[in-house]
Amino acid sequence: MRLVVKKHFLIVGAGFAGCTLARNLAEAGFNVSIIDKRSHIAGNAFDEVDEHGILVHRYGPHIFHTNAKSVFDFLSRFTKWRDYEHKVLAYLDGQHYPIPINQDTVNKLYGLDLNEAGVKQFFEENRIPFENPKNSEEVVLNSVGEDLYQKFFYGYTKKQWGLEPSQLSAGVTSRIPVRCNQDDRYFTDQYQAMPLNGYSKMFEAMLDHPLISIKLNCDYLQKKDEFDPDFLIYTGPIDAYFKHCYGRLPYRSLQFEHQHIADNEQLQKVGTVNYPNEFDYTRITEFKHLTGQVTDNGTSIVKEYACDEGDPYYPIPRPSNEALYQQYKALAEKEENVYFVGRLAQYRYYNMDQVVAAALKLANNLTDSISA
Repeated sequence: MRLVVKKHFLIVGAGFAGCTLARNLAEAGFNVSIIDKRSHIAGNAFDEVDEHGILVHRYGPHIFHTNAKSVFDFLSRFTKWRDYEHKVLAYLDGQHYPIPINQDTVNKLYGLDLNEAGVKQFFEENRIPFENPKNSEEVVLNSVGEDLYQKFFYGYTKKQWGLEPSQLSAGVTSRIPVRCNQDDRYFTDQYQAMPLNGYSKMFEAMLDHPLISIKLNCDYLQKKDEFDPDFLIYTGPIDAYFKHCYGRLPYRSLQFEHQHIADNEQLQKVGTVNYPNEFDYTRITEFKHLTGQVTDNGTSIVKEYACDEGDPYYPIPRPSNEALYQQYKALAEKEENVYFVGRLAQYRYYNMDQVVAAALKLANNLTDSISA
């Protein structure tokens, strides 16, 4: 009898990229070991029930949305969904205004009564034209002009990134649309929903496969000599993998202040309130809006503070950082049987669905090119 030895993949990181790849590779017949230096799976999407019985996102709110049917269909294998369209308000001078900026924002802020065509004309009259906006400041000025930029974008962007908007690539603020109608949804994707029982339960189901093994509290970069896989998939910071040989890639981190408010069944009218100018935190999220939980013992919130030190959350999009990343990418392309995927490994400000899509694509390429 011929002994068939299945090829072995080691996946570093048990977030969206790593778990999507683990499941697909296991279903293709490969042995998969997935490790994470944290004590839990699900990466930054990790959620759990707090001591008051409320499901909270430990690393800030994660709102799922996508236009990619393939991504939604894949994740739907591992969870049922709760329909949810995220809404955000911005707190400005004691008042709340819809964000993204829309018809109601303009009318309330300026005491106007404009219809959709009138708001479009308002933007046209106030915008500062840039034929090809080169940075985040020019993107917003080109869209809505100086006053709305100062009120809603400048302070928030500076707090979030620790840089002037003019120092950031155009893609940062171009992620946020401006609307002339009354649509107050933060996202307009075809699929908008939250995992019915939470993200952690979805990830548990994804990794529930006989060819997948899981090891937590394991820092690959500290213990890499203990592993000898046929193939490695790395989802951590690419510069750390190469021991920062060209210098450190800048990442923005976050600090979270979780609070339970016992005497409030609901604190906010919407899931998230942004604070562009006042207070040190950037936003407050109330989780019961996201999860749909109904409790009679108060509500749980999280305040977010952006900072330079701590776990890397956001690659900082600016030309000098991209140039440094390209040096590391060139090294990565020379690695044999090593694959880099995800927000930190590819130094891209990806949404969750974009990470899943990239992981699905890589999984397909690998299963097509490697025989189990």
